[in-house]
Amino acid sequence: MPGRSLTALRAAITAFFALDGFIFAGWVVRIPDIKHQTHASAGALGLALLGVSAGAVLTMTLTGRLCRRYGSHPVTVVCMVVLALSVALPPLTHSAPALGAVLLLFGAGYGGVNVAFNSAAVDLVAASRKPIMPSFHAAFSLGGMVGAGLGGLVAEVLSPTRHLLGLTVVGLLVTAVAGRTLLRCEPPEPPERTPEQAARADGKNRRGIVVVFGLVAMCTAYGEGAMADWGALHLQQDLEASAGSAAAGYACFALAMTIGRLTGTTLLARFGRARTVVAGGTVAAAGMLLGALAPSLWAALAGFAVTGLGLANLFPVAVDQAGALAGASGVALASTLGYGGMLLGPPAIGFMADWFSLSTALTSVAALAAVATVLGLATRHAFTDTASPGRRNR
Repeated sequence: MPGRSLTALRAAITAFFALDGFIFAGWVVRIPDIKHQTHASAGALGLALLGVSAGAVLTMTLTGRLCRRYGSHPVTVVCMVVLALSVALPPLTHSAPALGAVLLLFGAGYGGVNVAFNSAAVDLVAASRKPIMPSFHAAFSLGGMVGAGLGGLVAEVLSPTRHLLGLTVVGLLVTAVAGRTLLRCEPPEPPERTPEQAARADGKNRRGIVVVFGLVAMCTAYGEGAMADWGALHLQQDLEASAGSAAAGYACFALAMTIGRLTGTTLLARFGRARTVVAGGTVAAAGMLLGALAPSLWAALAGFAVTGLGLANLFPVAVDQAGALAGASGVALASTLGYGGMLLGPPAIGFMADWFSLSTALTSVAALAAVATVLGLATRHAFTDTASPGRRNR
């Protein structure tokens, strides 16, 4: 595929990643309004929100098969249309069961598009021979930050119905523009594999290695989910921070993760994927220990930022490598395990906080980051390394 076509394809896939983060964040900031509208209790709302998770997990494995049959590009477009249309439905519901039903559809679109555009990104990474996967996930993070910020600004002047309908319009417009490029371009053919790569990909332990990459994604997503739901409460409860200072905790984490992903391509090109995973897991573990156990607010904020930097590139690399080994099926498996980690994190932290303390519970994020480090070390020879000469993993 000519370089110009690869550039256009990269721009289109980046737009889908950013749009995904934008739509999802826009929905999240209106959850309190939807709770009030449906008169749902906290427990009923929690059950309804499980519709997103259930829909996503159920469709992720199916999407891998659809990508193999029809190609990742058309599946990406169709799933994004479903996501954009379904985000307008929650404000139309007036009960928790109805909300859960429409969120099942929303989750299906969200889970499907995540597998599909990650599969498309894996194909592009292989064809370009450049470790650009983190740049796509940086676009997702930036889209989420813009969506959350814009949602907070319009929450006072727009009803949930108008706001989320606006997200639908934006989603369909971006899909119409970026989707034309995806549908016009065939997925790029990956370069021919070396005998060593062929042996690795065709070996009997291929699925086991893909599962390991999925576990790395799970360890990372566990930390993301835990930080989103419990980071601010830890600062308020354990360090007596104000509401504004507590909110800054997750902002530090998210901003650092975005910066880490923006610089991820450079890191991967310089040090290689295996070293980046090992170093990232180590940095995240150290940062989370500081964030959870620090005696002062500023030290905890620094720990949150270091954690974000460490975790930033683990998930993109894990999904990239799973896809490189097993195609769309590998992406689906790694994404499902990763999403499972994000689901597992918040309730697990809650249970451990009841048994011990919240600060102790948050150290489990550090523990799983350390597990990701160990997994990276154990499978370092399975990574398709891109380090510059003299810096390749041995």
